[in-house]
Amino acid sequence: MSIDTSCIHGGYSPENGKSRTIPIIQSTTFKYESSEQMARLFDLSEAGYFYTRLQNPTNDLVAAKICELEGGAAAMLTSSGQAASFFALFNICSAGDHIVASAAIYGGTYNLIAVTMKRMGIDCTFVHPEASADEINAAFQPNTKVVFAESLANPSMIVLDFEKWAEAAHSNGVPLIVDNTFPTPINCRPFEHGADIIVHSTTKYMDGHATSVGGAIVDSGNFDFDKYSDKYPGLTTPDESYHGVTYTKVFGKGAYITKAVVQLMRDLGAAPAPMNSFLLNTHLESLALRMKRHCDNALAVAEFLSTSDKIEWINYPGLADNKYHSLAKKYMPKGTCGVIPFCIKGGREEASKFMDGLKLCSIATHVADAKTCVLHPAGTTHRQLSDAQLEEAGISTNLIRFSVGIEDVADIIADLKQALAQI
Repeated sequence: MSIDTSCIHGGYSPENGKSRTIPIIQSTTFKYESSEQMARLFDLSEAGYFYTRLQNPTNDLVAAKICELEGGAAAMLTSSGQAASFFALFNICSAGDHIVASAAIYGGTYNLIAVTMKRMGIDCTFVHPEASADEINAAFQPNTKVVFAESLANPSMIVLDFEKWAEAAHSNGVPLIVDNTFPTPINCRPFEHGADIIVHSTTKYMDGHATSVGGAIVDSGNFDFDKYSDKYPGLTTPDESYHGVTYTKVFGKGAYITKAVVQLMRDLGAAPAPMNSFLLNTHLESLALRMKRHCDNALAVAEFLSTSDKIEWINYPGLADNKYHSLAKKYMPKGTCGVIPFCIKGGREEASKFMDGLKLCSIATHVADAKTCVLHPAGTTHRQLSDAQLEEAGISTNLIRFSVGIEDVADIIADLKQALAQI
């Protein structure tokens, strides 16, 4: 099936007389006739459901659709995008380990890695996404376990050079994890360019209607953890909490996701509600249609903003003269997304006045849904970063993150015009 068709039919093939739509299994627990069978479930020697904190049929069917969209081997859902990023990293990192990450990532993820995971004994070296291969390789240490980056940096919209970063990761014997939230699998397929694991905040374009917080992790199954067994003992040596199961030996290409479910979800419990997964699936059905409209609208808005004498600069890779245009065409030929970072001339005061003057477009701590919204990252999502860290992440103090929705683009531009006229 084409990816557009997979948005509708992927991950679920109803049997005769069964629900045509993925059903909501809004249950915490599942009944069995035999205690022996329940014991086999707890030993991981038999597949099945026993408690929704670990797995739930609704959640798993939606994860299967996202897995199909990304072309992966296995996938899981989490209660938020932040939980997905943490699980993806912590699944293969522990105290004493090291991460190499792009410096231009979502502020919440930066804080997760630089502050919270550091308190857990996991260090990180942040490297600018446009760094040379030599500069990226210089960041690796003997205890480096993973590389993390974003397809499209939030909010700077820097396009990742996948091949350069994948080569650096693989030449140092570690997997590349990519956050593919902004372009979605409709516009970018990271596994085809060397990424090993993908994370999503499904809260954004995948849900697309600001109804359900969620996250997803998809594993390609391509990284050979057994080849680097000494680095990843959690996957390649027996897990005594499950009677000596070795994940790579028993679960093959599903090892990474299985471990994340039966260890991390078991112990940390960041499971999505089945109702949220049901809503996510409903909205995934229109993802391909919505992404095209977001991109078409964003290009028109970017072209309008680029002609205004009140705009200091704008960075939208869809513009032909943009510095990331060639990379975007290479990795995202159908378009990038609807997010446009730009700066108002004059600084914070003018930026605030412009935002306050908008009528159709909402000031909201959100991005990437059907309604156009706007945010000041330096004062909100990235306010924990120092000025130096903001600069490294490509975020100036007067930067505005403008998320173009799927309204009539003429109405969006009219709102921009009247707001710009007030400054």
